[in-house]
Amino acid sequence: MTTFADRADAGRRLAARLARSDDEDVVVLGLPRGGVPVAAEVAAALGAPLDVILVRKLGVPSQPELAVGAIGESGVRLVNDDVASGARIDPETLAGIEARERAELERRARRYRQARPGVSMAGRTAIVVDDGFATGATARAACRVARRLGARRVVLAVPVAPRGWEQRVGTDADECVALDTPEPFRAVGQAYRDFAQVPDDVVIDLITAAHDGGTNARGS
Repeated sequence: MTTFADRADAGRRLAARLARSDDEDVVVLGLPRGGVPVAAEVAAALGAPLDVILVRKLGVPSQPELAVGAIGESGVRLVNDDVASGARIDPETLAGIEARERAELERRARRYRQARPGVSMAGRTAIVVDDGFATGATARAACRVARRLGARRVVLAVPVAPRGWEQRVGTDADECVALDTPEPFRAVGQAYRDFAQVPDDVVIDLITAAHDGGTNARGS
């Protein structure tokens, strides 16, 4: 298994894999919170705008780490009916979970963007970046958000993912890029020496720095 020092190290290595043609208009989108430090390095290396893409996992009440689905900006909603059935989650319970997560999504959007509009994705290649791919619910929802917001092409890029992860993504992304697909795959954090939680303030600082530094100038 490839070992990354931290998320910034993973982002620099991921950027080296993501070639960009001169005529390709790219925007880099990080999934908060852990994906943003990775995405910031990718955006800096590619000279591309950086933004967050807001999604929230819909966790099973008795097993919060198990995703029954995910929601995203622009009304994106993804539900795994098999998980919902197996966990005996009825429509009313699911609606309650979704309402709580939708409120949190909107709160984070306001906090992270600090009243700035999101970067335009219309006609662009959207590179959706996370610090790893496990179940994939939030990553797939993020790809759907980018598509709904007008991205011409969607690339899902992560430092580490389980073998065969592309099949889980399906048509939600046009291209999948992972630096390492170890077997066996147990958890994203195993690929990092430092996998500390990323505070909201760090996300805000990275997005603000990218905006103020001019990398969001095109179409922002």
